[in-house]
Amino acid sequence: MTSFTVAICTYNGENRLPDVLEKLRSQLFDEPMTWEIIVVDNNSQDNTAKVVQEYQATWDEAYPIRYYLETQQGLAFARRCAIREAKSDLIGFLDDDNLPNPNWVTEAYRFGQSHPKAGAYGGQIHGKFEVKPPPGFERIARYFALIKGDKLYCYNHKYKNTHKKMFPPGAGIVIRKQAWIESVPEHPLLPQTNEDLEMLSYIWQAGWEIWFNPEMQLDHVIPKSRFDQDYLMRFFRQNGLKRYYVRRLNYQPWQMPLVIPTYMVSDLIKIIKHWIKYHRVLKQDVVAAGEMQLLLTIFISPFYTGKQNL
Repeated sequence: MTSFTVAICTYNGENRLPDVLEKLRSQLFDEPMTWEIIVVDNNSQDNTAKVVQEYQATWDEAYPIRYYLETQQGLAFARRCAIREAKSDLIGFLDDDNLPNPNWVTEAYRFGQSHPKAGAYGGQIHGKFEVKPPPGFERIARYFALIKGDKLYCYNHKYKNTHKKMFPPGAGIVIRKQAWIESVPEHPLLPQTNEDLEMLSYIWQAGWEIWFNPEMQLDHVIPKSRFDQDYLMRFFRQNGLKRYYVRRLNYQPWQMPLVIPTYMVSDLIKIIKHWIKYHRVLKQDVVAAGEMQLLLTIFISPFYTGKQNL
């Protein structure tokens, strides 16, 4: 029986996949364990399939590499493919720019075994930067799926308040197959920038626990292009315009007309405070400009309906 599945969801990952696979080849174990690697190709236009085939041809490890093509674009569909094809109940999802520590598989499996009510759990994610991040980057690091901490905690207990609900990043997330099957609908409401929030929200609402396990650690490779102002503005625009949909996941439909005004007042106050603090540097400071773009698009998100055109 397969104890653990590592699923790598990738799009045009021919240059990134080898580093991830080499990190998985180098995993260390205290005792023998049966596990597998699944690569889900989300309709890549490069040589991703060829790279996987070359690895399969020379792969002499006890754990196999299996390849699947998911032609429906979107991370949620790629993950659903992995859930369907995985031979284990615990599936650890890695992006093609995630480099797990040598004990990542062991710690992920061990935690799942000791916490049977955990429907999802993630760990520490450290940035591996191609260039030095811009000043103030720590204020937006969480949007790049970076998280640190040395204490174990359950998100359900730490964030009981609906308004302040938080989730672990999707990079390096481990999902219990049963929790996904019982909780996550067939078609996502949100686009790729927020699919993780939607998935984890459904798992939370179904009564499963969501955890942060500091023993699971990986590096997230961040290229210099992620710090270009044009990229940051598009990135934060996409995130901001979907905030209304994210908030909607936490309330009943009849509650939304009641809470929207409260949110909008709060969002407007944040815009004003940010402008007062950073208006002199908005043209030069890419982080401050990105934050302003995020705040502005969050404010207008209740009126935005063109989600297919982000």
